[in-house]
Amino acid sequence: MPRDPIPFATGDVSALARSLRAQWASRASPPSHVEMLNMLARAAGHRNFQQFRARGDRRPPALPQPPVDADTEADTEANTGADTGAVLRAARFFDTEGRLRRWPAQRSIQDPCLWAIWARIPAGRRFDEREVSALLATLHLFGDPAILRRTMCHIGLMTRTPDGREYRRIEGPPSPEGAALIRLLRAPAH
Repeated sequence: MPRDPIPFATGDVSALARSLRAQWASRASPPSHVEMLNMLARAAGHRNFQQFRARGDRRPPALPQPPVDADTEADTEANTGADTGAVLRAARFFDTEGRLRRWPAQRSIQDPCLWAIWARIPAGRRFDEREVSALLATLHLFGDPAILRRTMCHIGLMTRTPDGREYRRIEGPPSPEGAALIRLLRAPAH
């Protein structure tokens, strides 16, 4: 099971209680942890916990919710092409200060995370390996700036000279998910 908190809310606690009671009454023994998660998800209107987790908005509690108004409605999934689920999953990897807490295992999550880091690297500046490593060390918490450097060079967010002495950010538009994550991490707290 995930270690990150997954918020759970219901519009009608009475209906939730009735559903849980009915599901529990049909059992011969108390449910296991996973069965209880599935019962809660079904009571909230989902098929099972997996569907609830996949559809849920799981930003860390300290991360701000982006405002929904006329200006930000234009940035919805339909208009930007961003996979909202991927953006929200990527957001879970950042702390409240916008630092990457751990390296995502899935490439579909790594890319938006790297775009968010790319956005915090000064444009037009050249770095030696020690400088770029020091900068990247301030932007993550898992102690491996080399994986960030190498992956960013590999996917074309940074370039380095053949001898590896000089690095610089490559300018270009972020992917839709990367742009959405950058906006989300920069959103002011409410």
